[in-house]
Amino acid sequence: MSAWDYEVIIIGGGPAGLTAGLYAGRARLQALLVEKLIHGGQMMTTDLIENYSGFPEGISGPELSDRMRQQAERFGLEIVTGEVKALEPGDGGHAVVLEDRTLKAGAVIIATGARYRRLGVPGEETFTGKGVSFCATCDGALYRDQEIAMIGGGDSALSETLFLARFAKKIHLIHRRDEFRGAKYLQERVLGLDQVQVHWNTVVEEFQGDDLGLQALRIKNVKSGGIAVLPVAGAFVAIGISPNTEWLKGLLPLDRGGFILTDENMATQIPGIFAVGDVRAKKLRQIATAVGDGATAAISAEHYLQDLKQK
Repeated sequence: MSAWDYEVIIIGGGPAGLTAGLYAGRARLQALLVEKLIHGGQMMTTDLIENYSGFPEGISGPELSDRMRQQAERFGLEIVTGEVKALEPGDGGHAVVLEDRTLKAGAVIIATGARYRRLGVPGEETFTGKGVSFCATCDGALYRDQEIAMIGGGDSALSETLFLARFAKKIHLIHRRDEFRGAKYLQERVLGLDQVQVHWNTVVEEFQGDDLGLQALRIKNVKSGGIAVLPVAGAFVAIGISPNTEWLKGLLPLDRGGFILTDENMATQIPGIFAVGDVRAKKLRQIATAVGDGATAAISAEHYLQDLKQK
């Protein structure tokens, strides 16, 4: 143990990483959290979070992020800003390689998250969190009885369209091809909805709005070349997500989408290395599930370290 810089190093400061840090601190483990940008992860891009228990009126993403950080630090979590370049497993501990130094820990919790694939068109970044969303489950209820758009044609886009149909008055489903890629049963259910209008062979060229938020989409038919402006209160982009696992360079087993495979205790194939939150393979990616992952991983790491010290 004397060769370790920390008992636990957590890579990533979203809700999963911060919760892992909180539980590690409560277990009296010497823990460090390394965050590349700013703590909070994708929460920081959400104006109002209404589906996290304990906040009946909702809470802003930045405020929830800050509360999580303060709580974790209160129990002794150390947080630094830095980019992890590599992870080097070892029998006596694991090396976490940063830009300017290498740190060694008995256990490592990977919480690097995932990123929603973007369209890369004007206005997308400007209105993210202000009408442009990448999570229907998170934000769909905000658009009750309003006209919105869903962009995509795979399983995620179709499933989220079905979810949004509970709230929206009308949904413009925008797909760049002339047929969906999603499962047939999802296609049938979506096409059977009266409030869904499908725009085939169509792409979004621009998100338009003002200081208050999104107001419209400029869309283009890729076959006819026709341009139209589509007034909407909100737009959901569902063209896939990419886990932040490129830096691992084949170190851990991944699923077909590049997500880290773990067991129910968040353990990876390498003893002492755990993965939590959006970066791991699982069905639901929400703040609530990320928090559960973080708590589980920290307790699993505590037990792993106890066993290690007894050997």
